Amino acid sequence: MTDKITLDFCEIHIYENYMVVTVNTGVNITPVHNEVLTRVADTYFKNKPFVYITHRINSYSVDPTVYKETSKISNLVGFCVVSKNYMAKSAAQIEKLFLSKPFEIFDTLTDAIAWAKTFQ
Repeated sequence: MTDKITLDFCEIHIYENYMVVTVNTGVNITPVHNEVLTRVADTYFKNKPFVYITHRINSYSVDPTVYKETSKISNLVGFCVVSKNYMAKSAAQIEKLFLSKPFEIFDTLTDAIAWAKTFQ
């Protein structure tokens, strides 16, 4: 499965057991955005394990409180950030503290996808 969803704040690519989300420049991800992303995950991965990959090619921020709700998604088996940007990686290290799921940081999308496939 490879569906593409374009929302006003991001673009989502859906695959068999993972989703790749690219958030638009300047967005601050809030609980409202997180609810939308959770509904997308529920639609495509209902009762099926999946990994959330955020491809951080644009500069944006995340309200860390979203991770409390994200941690409650029972079929979310992993979360990862893809970026070569030092600041984005530093922010991800802090975000990692708020999520109670496996959380990794990668330089390339290829590495993140390989990690996601280990959960199959």
